[in-house]
Amino acid sequence: MTQAAQQRFGKVAVMMGGWSAEREVSLKSGEAVLSGLQARGIDAQGVDVGRNICQVLTESKFERVFNILHGTGGEDGAIQGLMEILNIPFTGSGVAASALTMDKLLTKRIWRSAGLPTPAFMRLTAETDWPAVVSALGLPLIVKPVSEGSSIGMYKIEQEAELKPAWEKASEYGAVFAEQWVAGEEYTVAILKGESLPIIRLETPHQFYDYDAKYAADDTQYFCPCGLSPEQEDSMQKLALMAFNTLGASGWGRVDIMRDAEGKDWLIEVNTVPGMTSHSLVPKAAKAAGIEFDELVERILETSFK
Repeated sequence: MTQAAQQRFGKVAVMMGGWSAEREVSLKSGEAVLSGLQARGIDAQGVDVGRNICQVLTESKFERVFNILHGTGGEDGAIQGLMEILNIPFTGSGVAASALTMDKLLTKRIWRSAGLPTPAFMRLTAETDWPAVVSALGLPLIVKPVSEGSSIGMYKIEQEAELKPAWEKASEYGAVFAEQWVAGEEYTVAILKGESLPIIRLETPHQFYDYDAKYAADDTQYFCPCGLSPEQEDSMQKLALMAFNTLGASGWGRVDIMRDAEGKDWLIEVNTVPGMTSHSLVPKAAKAAGIEFDELVERILETSFK
């Protein structure tokens, strides 16, 4: 097994860390991935990515990359472009899809143009007419950075007076938008090699599935089976795949969906490099499909054979 795995994949760099706001999560994901790959007999080494990553990859003669960098620099097409230049195969989506899905506004605009359901939204700037935002989107609403993951910089707004201060805080992470609040149940659909894994329904006592609920809290509940009927689950899985494919994403990822009180599904966002920590959702979905963690990371590594 070890020799066969080494011959098949060669020397693999598990790229983690980086310089985004999600660095610490990426390091945890990376350590888990590294352990899983090594358990499968794969010659994998962890690489904490810095600005000298080009030199590190070439000098160490890595033959393949498992990209587990979350956020800016790792999930936005930048590292994918470098891999293309260096001609090193890598996991997950390519340059264009990575850049597109990292930009939540562009993602939503493309979904809208394709006729796919996503909550109404407005870009926020210093010149924004705040009462007009509330008039258009209603209350509550949610404020989000355009290009951060892990629910970083997100704020639920209950009153108009909270909107501008929330924009100011979220602006620390770049461009910001407001999105119509969808009251209902939250689901996530993991995608692996062109197929949807079993859906997970999330429940948290927090206002929404925020950073703490994702990575620290022990009171977040995950339901798989998710409680939908087979027909409803099949419909949601098809919507998730359509949303993923419409953006040109490939390999693996995760689509987050809200289901409102009337039973309508709303697309929220796509993650092309989802978390792989003990709290993460893709490993939970894979386990429900009978795929243990070590096998899962090898299957994701296989997505580097494009």
